[in-house]
Amino acid sequence: MTAVDVEAVAKSYGATNVLEDISVHFAAGSFTSLLGPSGSGKTTLLRIVAGFVAPDRGRVTIGGLDVTDVPVWARNIGMVFQSYALFPHMTVADNVAFGLGRRGIKGEEARREVARVLELVRLPEFGRRMPKQLSGGQQQRVALARAIAIRPSVLLLDEPLSALDRRLRQEMQVELLRIQRESGLTTIFVTHDQEEALTLSDRLAILDRGRIVQIGAPAEVYENPKTRFAAEFLGDTNFLRGTATATGITLGGGESLACRGPLPAPGTPVTAAVRPEKILIEAAGATPEGQNRAAATIATVVYAGSALTYTAEALGQTFKIFAQNRDARPHSPGAEVTLSWSPEHTVLVEDRG
Repeated sequence: MTAVDVEAVAKSYGATNVLEDISVHFAAGSFTSLLGPSGSGKTTLLRIVAGFVAPDRGRVTIGGLDVTDVPVWARNIGMVFQSYALFPHMTVADNVAFGLGRRGIKGEEARREVARVLELVRLPEFGRRMPKQLSGGQQQRVALARAIAIRPSVLLLDEPLSALDRRLRQEMQVELLRIQRESGLTTIFVTHDQEEALTLSDRLAILDRGRIVQIGAPAEVYENPKTRFAAEFLGDTNFLRGTATATGITLGGGESLACRGPLPAPGTPVTAAVRPEKILIEAAGATPEGQNRAAATIATVVYAGSALTYTAEALGQTFKIFAQNRDARPHSPGAEVTLSWSPEHTVLVEDRG
Protein backbone atom coordinates (compact mmCIF):
# COMPACT_ATOMS: atom_id res chain seq x y z
CA MET A 1 0.00 0.00 0.00
CA THR A 2 1.24 3.45 -0.98
CA ALA A 3 0.68 6.91 0.49
CA VAL A 4 0.21 10.04 -1.63
CA ASP A 5 1.25 13.54 -0.55
CA VAL A 6 0.34 16.82 -2.20
CA GLU A 7 2.49 19.66 -0.91
CA ALA A 8 1.66 23.36 -1.46
CA VAL A 9 0.27 22.70 -4.94
CA ALA A 10 -1.15 25.64 -6.88
CA LYS A 11 -2.68 25.88 -10.33
CA SER A 12 -4.18 28.74 -12.30
CA TYR A 13 -5.43 29.31 -15.82
CA GLY A 14 -4.80 32.93 -16.74
CA ALA A 15 -6.25 35.10 -14.00
CA THR A 16 -8.34 32.24 -12.58
CA ASN A 17 -6.87 30.48 -9.54
CA VAL A 18 -8.05 26.86 -9.61
CA LEU A 19 -5.97 25.55 -6.70
CA GLU A 20 -4.36 27.70 -4.02
CA ASP A 21 -1.49 26.07 -2.11
CA ILE A 22 -3.22 22.76 -1.46
CA SER A 23 -1.47 20.40 0.96
CA VAL A 24 -3.05 17.05 1.79
CA HIS A 25 -1.92 13.56 2.84
CA PHE A 26 -3.68 10.46 1.48
CA ALA A 27 -2.79 7.61 3.82
CA ALA A 28 -1.74 4.24 2.42
CA GLY A 29 -4.76 2.00 1.84
CA SER A 30 -7.26 4.77 2.57
CA PHE A 31 -10.35 5.82 0.63
CA THR A 32 -10.54 9.62 0.44
CA SER A 33 -13.30 11.57 -1.29
CA LEU A 34 -12.80 15.04 -2.75
CA LEU A 35 -16.17 16.75 -2.45
CA GLY A 36 -17.17 20.13 -3.76
CA PRO A 37 -19.27 22.06 -6.27
CA SER A 38 -18.33 22.51 -9.92
CA GLY A 39 -15.29 24.74 -10.18
CA SER A 40 -14.02 23.99 -6.67
CA GLY A 41 -10.81 22.40 -7.99
CA LYS A 42 -11.40 18.76 -7.05
CA THR A 43 -10.95 17.31 -10.54
CA THR A 44 -7.89 19.48 -11.19
CA LEU A 45 -6.33 18.17 -7.97
CA LEU A 46 -7.02 14.58 -9.06
CA ARG A 47 -5.53 15.20 -12.50
CA ILE A 48 -2.41 16.71 -10.95
CA VAL A 49 -1.96 13.56 -8.85
CA ALA A 50 -2.45 11.49 -12.02
CA GLY A 51 0.00 13.57 -14.05
CA PHE A 52 -2.45 14.84 -16.66
CA VAL A 53 -2.00 18.41 -15.38
CA ALA A 54 1.26 20.00 -14.23
CA PRO A 55 1.05 22.24 -11.13
CA ASP A 56 2.36 25.80 -11.30
CA ARG A 57 4.18 25.15 -8.04
CA GLY A 58 4.34 22.57 -5.28
CA ARG A 59 4.99 18.85 -5.58
CA VAL A 60 3.34 15.43 -5.54
CA THR A 61 4.91 12.35 -3.98
CA ILE A 62 3.71 8.76 -4.33
CA GLY A 63 5.23 6.27 -1.94
CA GLY A 64 7.73 8.92 -0.87
CA LEU A 65 9.01 9.47 -4.42
CA ASP A 66 8.66 12.89 -6.06
CA VAL A 67 6.57 12.35 -9.20
CA THR A 68 5.77 16.00 -9.96
CA ASP A 69 7.61 15.85 -13.28
CA VAL A 70 7.06 12.14 -13.97
CA PRO A 71 4.76 11.42 -16.97
CA VAL A 72 1.39 9.71 -16.50
CA TRP A 73 2.49 6.36 -17.89
CA ALA A 74 5.38 6.11 -15.41
CA ARG A 75 3.39 6.87 -12.23
CA ASN A 76 1.76 3.43 -11.91
CA ILE A 77 -1.70 4.81 -11.23
CA GLY A 78 -5.04 3.32 -12.21
CA MET A 79 -7.75 5.75 -13.28
CA VAL A 80 -11.47 5.33 -13.89
CA PHE A 81 -13.50 8.04 -15.60
CA GLN A 82 -17.19 8.91 -15.60
CA SER A 83 -17.52 7.80 -19.23
CA TYR A 84 -16.10 4.25 -18.69
CA ALA A 85 -13.93 4.73 -21.83
CA LEU A 86 -14.11 1.06 -22.87
CA PHE A 87 -12.98 0.11 -26.37
CA PRO A 88 -16.23 -0.89 -28.14
CA HIS A 89 -14.47 -3.21 -30.64
CA MET A 90 -12.73 -5.25 -27.92
CA THR A 91 -14.11 -7.97 -25.68
CA VAL A 92 -14.27 -7.46 -21.92
CA ALA A 93 -11.13 -9.58 -21.50
CA ASP A 94 -9.24 -7.59 -24.13
CA ASN A 95 -10.31 -4.30 -22.53
CA VAL A 96 -9.05 -5.48 -19.16
CA ALA A 97 -5.81 -6.77 -20.68
CA PHE A 98 -5.08 -3.55 -22.59
CA GLY A 99 -2.96 -1.94 -19.88
CA LEU A 100 -1.12 -5.20 -19.25
CA GLY A 101 -0.13 -5.42 -22.90
CA ARG A 102 1.23 -1.88 -22.80
CA ARG A 103 3.47 -3.04 -19.96
CA GLY A 104 4.70 -6.10 -21.86
CA ILE A 105 2.56 -8.59 -19.91
CA LYS A 106 1.02 -11.02 -22.38
CA GLY A 107 0.07 -14.65 -22.85
CA GLU A 108 -0.71 -16.84 -19.88
CA GLU A 109 0.42 -14.25 -17.33
CA ALA A 110 -2.00 -11.69 -18.78
CA ARG A 111 -4.83 -14.24 -18.83
CA ARG A 112 -4.26 -15.00 -15.15
CA GLU A 113 -4.38 -11.30 -14.27
CA VAL A 114 -7.55 -10.77 -16.29
CA ALA A 115 -9.20 -13.73 -14.56
CA ARG A 116 -8.10 -12.40 -11.17
CA VAL A 117 -9.60 -8.96 -11.57
CA LEU A 118 -12.79 -10.15 -13.30
CA GLU A 119 -13.31 -12.39 -10.27
CA LEU A 120 -12.69 -9.39 -8.01
CA VAL A 121 -15.38 -7.32 -9.76
CA ARG A 122 -17.70 -10.35 -9.91
CA LEU A 123 -17.73 -10.71 -13.69
CA PRO A 124 -15.76 -13.97 -14.12
CA GLU A 125 -17.98 -15.26 -16.94
CA PHE A 126 -18.10 -12.03 -18.95
CA GLY A 127 -14.67 -12.11 -20.59
CA ARG A 128 -15.94 -12.87 -24.11
CA ARG A 129 -18.74 -10.31 -24.13
CA MET A 130 -18.58 -6.97 -25.92
CA PRO A 131 -19.16 -3.70 -24.00
CA LYS A 132 -22.48 -3.12 -25.78
CA GLN A 133 -23.77 -6.37 -24.26
CA LEU A 134 -23.26 -5.05 -20.72
CA SER A 135 -25.35 -2.89 -18.44
CA GLY A 136 -24.03 0.45 -17.22
CA GLY A 137 -23.02 -1.04 -13.87
CA GLN A 138 -21.24 -3.94 -15.56
CA GLN A 139 -19.35 -1.58 -17.87
CA GLN A 140 -18.24 0.44 -14.86
CA ARG A 141 -16.95 -2.73 -13.18
CA VAL A 142 -15.00 -3.61 -16.33
CA ALA A 143 -13.45 -0.13 -16.25
CA LEU A 144 -12.48 -0.77 -12.61
CA ALA A 145 -11.04 -4.16 -13.51
CA ARG A 146 -8.93 -2.61 -16.27
CA ALA A 147 -7.57 -0.01 -13.83
CA ILE A 148 -6.79 -2.61 -11.16
CA ALA A 149 -5.28 -5.21 -13.52
CA ILE A 150 -2.01 -3.31 -13.82
CA ARG A 151 -1.58 -3.52 -10.01
CA PRO A 152 -1.36 0.25 -9.57
CA SER A 153 0.00 1.96 -6.49
CA VAL A 154 -2.95 4.37 -6.41
CA LEU A 155 -6.51 4.22 -7.78
CA LEU A 156 -8.02 7.51 -8.97
CA LEU A 157 -11.77 7.74 -9.59
CA ASP A 158 -13.26 10.77 -11.36
CA GLU A 159 -17.03 10.71 -10.65
CA PRO A 160 -17.28 7.12 -11.94
CA LEU A 161 -20.85 6.55 -10.73
CA SER A 162 -22.53 9.78 -11.78
CA ALA A 163 -23.88 8.37 -15.07
CA LEU A 164 -25.75 5.55 -13.31
CA ASP A 165 -29.34 5.70 -12.09
CA ARG A 166 -29.95 5.97 -8.35
CA ARG A 167 -30.56 2.27 -7.62
CA LEU A 168 -27.57 1.12 -9.65
CA ARG A 169 -25.39 3.85 -8.19
CA GLN A 170 -26.20 2.64 -4.66
CA GLU A 171 -25.39 -0.96 -5.65
CA MET A 172 -22.10 0.14 -7.20
CA GLN A 173 -21.19 2.09 -4.06
CA VAL A 174 -21.30 -1.18 -2.12
CA GLU A 175 -19.29 -2.98 -4.81
CA LEU A 176 -16.73 -0.20 -5.09
CA LEU A 177 -16.14 -0.17 -1.34
CA ARG A 178 -15.77 -3.98 -1.31
CA ILE A 179 -13.28 -3.89 -4.18
CA GLN A 180 -11.24 -1.15 -2.51
CA ARG A 181 -11.15 -3.03 0.79
CA GLU A 182 -10.17 -6.32 -0.85
CA SER A 183 -7.50 -4.75 -3.06
CA GLY A 184 -6.13 -2.45 -0.35
CA LEU A 185 -5.47 0.28 -2.91
CA THR A 186 -4.99 3.88 -1.82
CA THR A 187 -8.01 5.45 -3.49
CA ILE A 188 -8.87 9.08 -4.26
CA PHE A 189 -12.46 9.61 -5.36
CA VAL A 190 -13.90 12.80 -6.88
CA THR A 191 -17.62 13.37 -6.41
CA HIS A 192 -20.20 16.11 -5.96
CA ASP A 193 -22.61 13.63 -4.35
CA GLN A 194 -22.76 14.07 -0.57
CA GLU A 195 -24.26 10.63 0.07
CA GLU A 196 -21.50 8.91 -1.92
CA ALA A 197 -18.81 10.77 -0.02
CA LEU A 198 -20.31 9.88 3.35
CA THR A 199 -20.96 6.25 2.39
CA LEU A 200 -17.60 5.38 0.85
CA SER A 201 -14.93 7.43 2.55
CA ASP A 202 -12.46 6.88 5.34
CA ARG A 203 -11.87 10.61 5.01
CA LEU A 204 -13.45 13.33 2.94
CA ALA A 205 -12.12 16.72 1.94
CA ILE A 206 -14.49 19.58 1.12
CA LEU A 207 -13.12 22.00 -1.47
CA ASP A 208 -14.32 25.53 -2.14
CA ARG A 209 -12.73 27.91 -4.66
CA GLY A 210 -9.45 26.05 -4.83
CA ARG A 211 -8.97 25.43 -1.13
CA ILE A 212 -9.66 22.54 1.22
CA VAL A 213 -12.00 24.09 3.80
CA GLN A 214 -12.23 20.94 5.94
CA ILE A 215 -10.91 17.38 5.90
CA GLY A 216 -11.55 14.48 8.25
CA ALA A 217 -13.60 11.37 8.89
CA PRO A 218 -17.10 11.70 7.39
CA ALA A 219 -18.85 11.70 10.78
CA GLU A 220 -16.45 14.30 12.15
CA VAL A 221 -16.91 16.66 9.20
CA TYR A 222 -20.70 16.23 9.24
CA GLU A 223 -21.16 16.60 12.99
CA ASN A 224 -18.53 19.30 13.49
CA PRO A 225 -18.45 21.57 10.43
CA LYS A 226 -15.90 24.36 10.77
CA THR A 227 -17.38 26.78 8.24
CA ARG A 228 -20.81 27.73 6.98
CA PHE A 229 -19.84 26.45 3.53
CA ALA A 230 -18.88 23.00 4.89
CA ALA A 231 -22.08 22.80 6.93
CA GLU A 232 -24.45 23.64 4.10
CA PHE A 233 -22.62 21.76 1.35
CA LEU A 234 -22.55 18.51 3.34
CA GLY A 235 -26.24 18.17 4.10
CA ASP A 236 -29.02 20.55 5.19
CA THR A 237 -28.47 22.99 8.04
CA ASN A 238 -30.33 25.66 9.99
CA PHE A 239 -28.24 28.74 10.76
CA LEU A 240 -28.70 31.14 13.66
CA ARG A 241 -26.83 34.46 13.78
CA GLY A 242 -26.21 36.49 16.90
CA THR A 243 -23.52 37.39 19.42
CA ALA A 244 -21.53 35.12 21.70
CA THR A 245 -22.23 34.81 25.41
CA ALA A 246 -20.39 32.90 28.12
CA THR A 247 -22.47 29.79 27.36
CA GLY A 248 -23.70 30.19 23.80
CA ILE A 249 -25.39 32.74 21.57
CA THR A 250 -27.88 35.57 21.93
CA LEU A 251 -30.06 36.12 18.86
CA GLY A 252 -31.27 39.42 17.46
CA GLY A 253 -34.59 39.10 19.26
CA GLY A 254 -32.88 38.63 22.64
CA GLU A 255 -33.36 34.84 22.83
CA SER A 256 -30.47 32.89 24.36
CA LEU A 257 -29.32 29.45 23.23
CA ALA A 258 -26.60 27.21 24.65
CA CYS A 259 -23.87 26.07 22.23
CA ARG A 260 -21.08 23.55 22.17
CA GLY A 261 -17.70 25.13 22.98
CA PRO A 262 -15.17 26.48 22.59
CA LEU A 263 -16.78 29.89 22.52
CA PRO A 264 -15.26 33.25 21.52
CA ALA A 265 -15.27 36.33 23.73
CA PRO A 266 -18.77 37.53 24.73
CA GLY A 267 -20.16 40.04 22.24
CA THR A 268 -18.39 38.52 19.24
CA PRO A 269 -20.68 38.11 16.18
CA VAL A 270 -21.20 34.36 15.63
CA THR A 271 -23.21 31.89 13.56
CA ALA A 272 -24.52 28.60 14.94
CA ALA A 273 -25.54 25.57 12.85
CA VAL A 274 -28.18 22.97 13.77
CA ARG A 275 -28.87 19.93 11.55
CA PRO A 276 -32.59 19.36 10.72
CA GLU A 277 -32.58 15.77 12.02
CA LYS A 278 -31.31 16.93 15.43
CA ILE A 279 -34.47 18.95 16.11
CA LEU A 280 -37.49 17.39 17.84
CA ILE A 281 -41.06 18.63 17.47
CA GLU A 282 -42.84 18.58 20.83
CA ALA A 283 -46.15 19.78 22.22
CA ALA A 284 -46.67 23.53 22.50
CA GLY A 285 -45.36 24.78 25.83
CA ALA A 286 -43.08 21.80 26.43
CA THR A 287 -39.97 22.61 28.50
CA PRO A 288 -37.52 19.72 27.97
CA GLU A 289 -34.75 19.91 30.57
CA GLY A 290 -31.28 20.84 29.36
CA GLN A 291 -32.41 21.50 25.78
CA ASN A 292 -32.55 24.57 23.59
CA ARG A 293 -36.17 25.25 22.73
CA ALA A 294 -38.34 27.63 20.75
CA ALA A 295 -42.06 28.14 20.29
CA ALA A 296 -42.91 27.46 16.65
CA THR A 297 -45.68 27.24 14.09
CA ILE A 298 -45.62 24.47 11.49
CA ALA A 299 -45.56 26.02 8.01
CA THR A 300 -45.30 23.07 5.59
CA VAL A 301 -45.16 19.28 5.68
CA VAL A 302 -43.66 17.05 2.98
CA TYR A 303 -44.65 13.40 3.28
CA ALA A 304 -42.15 10.84 1.90
CA GLY A 305 -43.41 7.57 3.33
CA SER A 306 -40.92 6.63 6.01
CA ALA A 307 -39.87 10.23 6.67
CA LEU A 308 -41.32 13.72 6.91
CA THR A 309 -39.78 17.10 6.22
CA TYR A 310 -41.27 20.05 8.08
CA THR A 311 -40.67 23.76 7.92
CA ALA A 312 -41.58 25.80 10.96
CA GLU A 313 -41.49 29.49 11.86
CA ALA A 314 -39.56 30.14 15.06
CA LEU A 315 -37.15 32.73 16.47
CA GLY A 316 -37.92 35.05 13.58
CA GLN A 317 -36.84 32.64 10.84
CA THR A 318 -37.76 29.41 9.05
CA PHE A 319 -36.43 26.10 10.38
CA LYS A 320 -36.22 22.83 8.47
CA ILE A 321 -36.83 19.65 10.49
CA PHE A 322 -36.43 16.01 9.42
CA ALA A 323 -38.50 13.43 11.30
CA GLN A 324 -39.14 9.72 11.06
CA ASN A 325 -42.77 8.82 10.35
CA ARG A 326 -43.59 7.42 13.77
CA ASP A 327 -46.84 9.25 14.52
CA ALA A 328 -50.20 8.13 13.18
CA ARG A 329 -51.16 11.81 12.87
CA PRO A 330 -48.27 14.00 11.73
CA HIS A 331 -48.31 17.68 12.63
CA SER A 332 -50.34 19.82 10.23
CA PRO A 333 -49.58 23.29 8.85
CA GLY A 334 -50.64 25.92 11.37
CA ALA A 335 -50.04 23.69 14.41
CA GLU A 336 -48.42 25.37 17.42
CA VAL A 337 -45.47 23.31 18.69
CA THR A 338 -42.16 23.51 20.54
CA LEU A 339 -38.87 22.83 18.78
CA SER A 340 -36.12 21.39 20.98
CA TRP A 341 -32.53 20.33 20.38
CA SER A 342 -29.38 19.67 22.36
CA PRO A 343 -26.73 22.35 22.98
CA GLU A 344 -24.24 19.68 21.80
CA HIS A 345 -25.90 19.86 18.38
CA THR A 346 -25.63 23.65 18.26
CA VAL A 347 -22.24 24.18 16.60
CA LEU A 348 -20.53 27.49 15.96
CA VAL A 349 -19.20 27.85 12.41
CA GLU A 350 -17.08 30.42 10.64
CA ASP A 351 -19.35 32.57 8.50
CA ARG A 352 -17.64 34.78 5.94
CA GLY A 353 -20.97 35.72 4.40
